[in-house]
Amino acid sequence: MNRPLRAAAIFCGLLMLALLLRANWLQFVKAPELATDQENRRVQIEQFATPRGDIIVGGRAVTGSTETSGTDLKFKRTYLNGPMYAPVTGYASQAQGMTLLERTYDGILTGQDDRLAFQRFADVVTGDGRRAGSVVTTIEPKAQKAAYDGLTDLKGARGAVVALDPQTGKVLALVSAPSYNPSVFAGSTFKESDKFVALGKDKSKPLANRALRETYPPGSTFKILTAAASLEHGVVTDVDARSDAVSPYPLPQSTNKIGSQAGDAVCNKASMKTAMQYSCNNVFLDAAAKLGQDKLRETAEKFGFNKDVYSEEFGDLLATKSLYPENLDKPGTALTGMGQGSLTSTPMQMAMVTAALANDGKLMQPYIVDEVRGPDLGTLEKTQPAVMSQAVSPETAQKVQQMMEFTAKEGSAQRAQIDGITVGGKTGTAQRGANVADEVPYGWFVSYGKNPDGASVAVAVFIDPTDMDISREDISGGRLGAPIARSVMQAVLQR
Repeated sequence: MNRPLRAAAIFCGLLMLALLLRANWLQFVKAPELATDQENRRVQIEQFATPRGDIIVGGRAVTGSTETSGTDLKFKRTYLNGPMYAPVTGYASQAQGMTLLERTYDGILTGQDDRLAFQRFADVVTGDGRRAGSVVTTIEPKAQKAAYDGLTDLKGARGAVVALDPQTGKVLALVSAPSYNPSVFAGSTFKESDKFVALGKDKSKPLANRALRETYPPGSTFKILTAAASLEHGVVTDVDARSDAVSPYPLPQSTNKIGSQAGDAVCNKASMKTAMQYSCNNVFLDAAAKLGQDKLRETAEKFGFNKDVYSEEFGDLLATKSLYPENLDKPGTALTGMGQGSLTSTPMQMAMVTAALANDGKLMQPYIVDEVRGPDLGTLEKTQPAVMSQAVSPETAQKVQQMMEFTAKEGSAQRAQIDGITVGGKTGTAQRGANVADEVPYGWFVSYGKNPDGASVAVAVFIDPTDMDISREDISGGRLGAPIARSVMQAVLQR
């Protein structure tokens, strides 16, 4: 063989070897990854080849499936009361993918989870089609409806409501508004895709999950945490004793003085109990300045700040981290005492703070899935309540409860009062933006309710009034948020 032919033969041999290596690499190494890649059309075909299992709320399915035509994706998702439950279920769309519970529990809802392997084998033997499992949530339907109706009745409001069972961590309500109906883009037609694109361009951000995925300055609702930290670290020992915090309060290392809406006559050197009652800024600014950033941050972190609270370890909740920042100067530290500065929180985080205080300082891990079931309704997984931390001592928590209950009876949280229920509450108005005068503030309200029989609920309400037809003077957590919190607490406790 002459030299050119020999070179060509070697080159062709190397090409064949490369092809064989590549084929084996794809078949044996990359196969599992490719088989589950969402860009693999066969994965989508398999996902939508049979009806999806259901997501259950209060014993009733809030999801379903309907058969489609003209596509190789045989079934598409349907939703009952879609906008109300979208922040819980998320969406499963043939064209747009999946979010929230639909994504986390896709294996169960499609019947492809490894725990259903025997069931799949049995279905093949008997000739039955593939059957899916179901996901049972902790959501209370009446509480969810009360929260959703309360937000949507405030025309133009953007906001969120979270309700927790303080004793277990169960999420009883989780609402974000404005919301969306996942059914309208569940398929893969151009019309449905256009509707999804339009939702993404909407300035009111209906696709945003404000309860879990967006953070805001918590304003005066954070004062309950400042109070807890002050008591826990001995900065305040008697909540009824007059303080030395003057009003207006001179911000450390600054010429700025911060007043309170209740007025200097009420707030000047007020006790912490009175300061909670009237939401006096000076007392909490002073408490934070005396605590210092390290002690206040330490307490905030015990309540869940600066932590990935919702990790894959817990499965069903993933939320943006709430931040108590590091490297604050003295003015910045003081401002966090009243929930301002560079402090940010999700509504879920403030619900956790409130729940922990209502539970004598014990913070429970929030969870939204109570049970995962197989096609035969047998339990595959049951969530057990788990303690996250003892955020503060029971004695400290009980003193904060006393102040919050006094605030609900005699102070700014009176609109949350319910006959026959022990209610504690705290209002909040949070300033935002560099130029406060040009930006409408946020409204917050946090509260808890306790039945004589021991049942309890903690609620956080957040309202962004940007698109509301309302005067700046009428924007307050007590006016806008307290009635919503009250209706949610009633739905849970007055069954």
